[in-house]
Amino acid sequence: MPLRYTLLVTSLLATFVTSASPAGNLPLMPWPQQVAQPAGGGSLVLDNHFSVRVDGDSLDEAVLRLRQRVGLQTGWEMMPQATSPAKPTMLIVIQQRVDPLPQPDSDESYSLKVSGDGIRLEAPTRFGALHGMETLLQLVENTPTNSAIPFVEIHDSPRFPWRGILIDSSRHFMPLETIRRQIDGIAAARMNVFHWHLTDDQGWRFASKHFPQLQEKGSDGLFYTQQEMKGIVKYAADRGVRVVPEIDLPGHATALAAAMPELISAPGPWQIERGWGVFKPLLDPSNEKVYDFIDTLTGEVAAVFPDPWLHIGGDEVDASQWKASAKIQRFMQEKGLKDEHALQAWFNQRVEKILEKHQRKMVGWDEIAHPDLPRSILIQSWQGQDALGEISKNDYRGILSAGFYLDQAQPASYHYRNEVYPSGLKGQDRLQPGDIAHSWSFTMPRLKGSAVKGSFTLIQQGDRWRGFVDFAGKPRRMVRDIIWLSPDRVTFSVDTWMGVFKPVVTTGDSLSGYMLVGNVRYPVQGSRLENVPEGIQPTVPDAQQMKANLLGGEAALWAEIVNPQVIDSRLWPRAFVVAERLWSAQDVTSEENMYRRLAAVDSWSAVSVGLQQHAQAQRQMIRLANGSDTIPLQILAEALEPAQYYTRQHLKFQAGHYDLSEPLNRLADVLPAESDKVRKLNHQVDALIKNRDDRQAMQAVRHQLLAWQQNVPAVMPVLMQNYQLKPLQPVARQVAAVSAMGLSLLDAMESDTAFDSQKKAAMQDALDKAAATQDEVVIALVYPVEKLLRAGK
Repeated sequence: MPLRYTLLVTSLLATFVTSASPAGNLPLMPWPQQVAQPAGGGSLVLDNHFSVRVDGDSLDEAVLRLRQRVGLQTGWEMMPQATSPAKPTMLIVIQQRVDPLPQPDSDESYSLKVSGDGIRLEAPTRFGALHGMETLLQLVENTPTNSAIPFVEIHDSPRFPWRGILIDSSRHFMPLETIRRQIDGIAAARMNVFHWHLTDDQGWRFASKHFPQLQEKGSDGLFYTQQEMKGIVKYAADRGVRVVPEIDLPGHATALAAAMPELISAPGPWQIERGWGVFKPLLDPSNEKVYDFIDTLTGEVAAVFPDPWLHIGGDEVDASQWKASAKIQRFMQEKGLKDEHALQAWFNQRVEKILEKHQRKMVGWDEIAHPDLPRSILIQSWQGQDALGEISKNDYRGILSAGFYLDQAQPASYHYRNEVYPSGLKGQDRLQPGDIAHSWSFTMPRLKGSAVKGSFTLIQQGDRWRGFVDFAGKPRRMVRDIIWLSPDRVTFSVDTWMGVFKPVVTTGDSLSGYMLVGNVRYPVQGSRLENVPEGIQPTVPDAQQMKANLLGGEAALWAEIVNPQVIDSRLWPRAFVVAERLWSAQDVTSEENMYRRLAAVDSWSAVSVGLQQHAQAQRQMIRLANGSDTIPLQILAEALEPAQYYTRQHLKFQAGHYDLSEPLNRLADVLPAESDKVRKLNHQVDALIKNRDDRQAMQAVRHQLLAWQQNVPAVMPVLMQNYQLKPLQPVARQVAAVSAMGLSLLDAMESDTAFDSQKKAAMQDALDKAAATQDEVVIALVYPVEKLLRAGK
């Protein structure tokens, strides 16, 4: 730490008190690196003469937006200010004037002080100043007496330099207005990369002047002109956000094939793909015209997008066309390429040299990793920390996306635990003297694709348990929260590529029960193992390698079940959780604290930033309810969640509806990823089980269950009058029944009475039936009521 900074912080702590935990209670997200408030508290009262002066650079548009947003947050009409007020409410001091186009190594640090003398924001560059403005706006509060900002001093900088969001405009086209709004959100979350997925099997969105047939035949008329894309680049740069385009090569190329079949490895004709999945068309690596095409196209892309990185995709290459082509097989023999993976690496080497010619560096997904490619490339990992560990250990650079897929409905806490740096097991999986280990194999069929197979091992030492899971072909993971529900029935949790994975199984010589993947139950079978499996140890680079090579991460929003009408509901506010993981200190990990601040930033982002997660949900609720009285439907919705993991996509696949024609008009498309009401109810049930005399928890649980039970008569007519809601009628009846069951369990707890085993078994059977996925939703209420049942006598 530089001496000047050390002295500054020491002085700061003499008069200010820092938060007691790594993250405090101010409504900030991401949480800054250093936050301190004066021991005596205090706040700066604002009025509609709020004024701003900038010294050291020009931020006229940003200042205009800042004042407008203060007006939005306070409800004021802001009074005009002088061009450069002598005594501004807020002084912004920028140390160095830099090019307004953000770069991967831009200095994004800032310091912010709010005191009785006003607001002072200091930053080395404009980019830190822009971040500091967002932090300041999060601090504006409307109190019982005024609008004010609490006295505070903040010193802040990001933990990782690459913090982005991928938006897929190919599967469902996203209008420019929608894109601009998401960029506003990216900037508000202090992220700095908009990764724009512009081409895929379902659409070619980059308008080419040299190859106009690409958009004419490959886009259904839905594409972005070069002028429009340049406008997005400027819009993003004004907010400190880089735009990294993705042009998929050599696969995900059906739309390209429809326009230019002569470049594809198998003869056409080809048509734009309407379905979702992985498809056959691949560029022909043996055809020199392919490289001429890529060279010309890269020149066009580089002229539109000035960022030094260009994403080539490179994932999910189905090599069947290459294998079936005698011409390509001869080419591989001539070049000494032993397999199709080597052929893709050879292709990528050619592409990398073309990118270098245009002063661009290559980004691609895990599949581009190959020792024949230079260390200058960047690998974006959908395969997870284990793949990143290998990448980093081999001195390639990488960013993480696995665990940050926001198109999947996952709890915010799952994304929050998703650490970029790989971590080892620290010997916890090794048996110690006195340990007793029990291992079982398992097979979990899925709705689409092969079954998930593996084993888990639970280790007993006295009355303490620990354990690990070995998924087939994947490195070992330690599990948490091991609970024996009965002498032979156990549950535990582990975060996986599928989401939170929670077996609830009866053990013995055979295994039965279910695996809870997110909120969805999947059947399981298995058997006891005589020996503990050897397993695969995670790859963990040393600290220096990780710091040098792992640059951050990106949230990904693929668009199979995302369109412009629901995009905000899918991205926000969960993207702020990913932003915090990539910006804040590694020890900022309290989930309870995170959820409190997330609620605040959710409201703030709708009012100040203009994000539409609530507006979009309300519009869809009005449509579904056939009127503006949506309260009964909203109350029912609070007991539900969309089926998590890829369950919804797989159900559509099974039904033959996994394509562009499937409307996203169900209640499942409106619901947030997790029910906040059920999450809070879970905490209240935990408190009640811990202390049955907790009257506050008892009253809160009873009140919520009554609300759901009493709402069902009001919501049933709403469900009956819209064919899109009719399938949810049995769901509503089950919500009423589960609520009634919960109330009877509360009564038994209060009167200290017990249900007999037959009654408890009947209750469990009813809960198991209610837990099934129905019309792509899950009754999340089942799980806190199941806790009450298990806790009963």
